[in-house]
Amino acid sequence: MMVVMMVVVMVVVMVVMMMVVMMVVMIVMVVVMMVVMVVMVVVMVVMMVVMIVMMVVMVVMMVVMVVMVVVVMVMMVVVMVVMVVMMVVTMVVMVMVVMMMVMMVMVMVVMVVVMVMVVVVMVMVVMVVMVVMVVVVMVVVVMVVVVMMVVMVVVMVILVGNMC
Repeated sequence: MMVVMMVVVMVVVMVVMMMVVMMVVMIVMVVVMMVVMVVMVVVMVVMMVVMIVMMVVMVVMMVVMVVMVVVVMVMMVVVMVVMVVMMVVTMVVMVMVVMMMVMMVMVMVVMVVVMVMVVVVMVMVVMVVMVVMVVVVMVVVVMVVVVMMVVMVVVMVILVGNMC
């Protein structure tokens, strides 16, 4: 009986010890699982934060890219407007230069016309002066001839009177 009692007690003690060991192992496993879950949750939260930060960075980069594109487009429009204004200014300057050249040609034509008119007037004045001089010379010659004829008549009369 003592041996049977000892065996039973030993079996009961073994079973109790096994149960205690299993309880401890289960508790340790539960603690480990909880720690692992907490670590996983922390990792998930970190990953979510990283994803949110990456999304914010992407949005900021997109906004920056859009702003840069808009700035480049505005600069291109400004450059085009400046080029058009410069072209208009050069066209106006070219037109003004052409008009000045035309005015210079007109002034040269007017000067030539005035010079021709002056030459014509000078020639006419010279011709009139020459005609007047010719007339004066002819009048003087006629007067000299008349005086000589009068003198010859007087001399003839005196000579005839002396003859008589």
